[in-house]
Amino acid sequence: MAYMQSPNFFHCIEQHQMTLQKTMRKMEDQSPGAQGIIQENVTSPQVLAAIEKIVQGVLESLSRNEAPILTVENRSKWTNIEFNSMVGLQMVKNCPTRKVRSGCPKSTQRFALTMKILSVIYKLVQTDSYATKRDIYYENVQLYGSQSVVDNIVTDISCMLKIPRGRLHILSTSKGCLAGDLIFMEEDGTRVDCSGNSSGVLVPSNVERITNMRTCARFVLIIEKDATFQRLLDDDFCRKSGPCILITLLFYWQGKGVPDLNTRLFTRKLWDTFHIPIFTLVDADPHGIEIMCIYKYGSVSMSFEAHNLTVPSIAWLGLLPSDIERLNIPCQALIPLSALDQRKLLSLQKRPYVSCQPLWKKELEIMTSRNMKAEIQALTSLSPNYLTRVYLPNKLQYGGWI
Repeated sequence: MAYMQSPNFFHCIEQHQMTLQKTMRKMEDQSPGAQGIIQENVTSPQVLAAIEKIVQGVLESLSRNEAPILTVENRSKWTNIEFNSMVGLQMVKNCPTRKVRSGCPKSTQRFALTMKILSVIYKLVQTDSYATKRDIYYENVQLYGSQSVVDNIVTDISCMLKIPRGRLHILSTSKGCLAGDLIFMEEDGTRVDCSGNSSGVLVPSNVERITNMRTCARFVLIIEKDATFQRLLDDDFCRKSGPCILITLLFYWQGKGVPDLNTRLFTRKLWDTFHIPIFTLVDADPHGIEIMCIYKYGSVSMSFEAHNLTVPSIAWLGLLPSDIERLNIPCQALIPLSALDQRKLLSLQKRPYVSCQPLWKKELEIMTSRNMKAEIQALTSLSPNYLTRVYLPNKLQYGGWI
């Protein structure tokens, strides 16, 4: 194809990369040594000391015949979150807290389970071993009741201690998949070549300990659905329009497409290591846009660790609501917005980061006015290979991102 061999195919991407690097240097000059709420380089003895401090506080309360209380920042309200263009969504300083009281019937079980998981973490760190949240849950299914209980408590503990989850020796089951021009070394010395697998490779469960990352990729493309990811691999997209790195989430229907922690950590690691442009390819619907926003600006629940998880330089490549009319996608390929979609869209339009993204705001307004959404697969209504042979190459060559 002509676009593959065009000598200026990467011109717009190169210009975009130069702009990103210039902006990054400017921000670093304005805020030298800026750090987040979370402790970055905490050692194992420091983790143990932090847990011991919590336990000591509990024992001191008991010695005074008082019911022990655990204090956790309240991250459930948008009023406790602020938007920073350099970081994304982050927890405000002096964030209001909520109490987990051992003497209150409503929170007694939560208090006990938190102390239980703290003891598990202490043992893991002490013995330099690791466990997934799923491992913890299955140690005593009846005690915890559900996986979500363990997940939420682990997040609360990470926030309470101001320590990243990886330093607590708790790992998440990876849902992300990688492909393309990328080689790295896992913690056990395994060399992983992401270009040598026709269906991609899983994001490692311990992203923090990945070393020796190497690539010649010109860009990273985050893809909402694994079916689209596989389609790009089948059409040899990485060779024809690359070199590049592709990222997606497996088991889309199980996790409802929400980016998992490991995939977000890995995306951030790619940016920190290579500083190459990162684009997103999501459905032109509120849920797809929400996924992109989580990669770019983070989530409310993990706002305390935003510095490690967000990549504000991410750009929206497609599918844009404005593309629907521009490409004359047939009406039969479109889907009316549901009531849930409309509520999500309204919520997105109120987000603090939309006001600083006028082009995003315009796209959301287009979706609102038309009351229609489109999946990436709608492009097949134009031609079976339109996505990989026309849409993406043209977007990349001519700078069709916002």
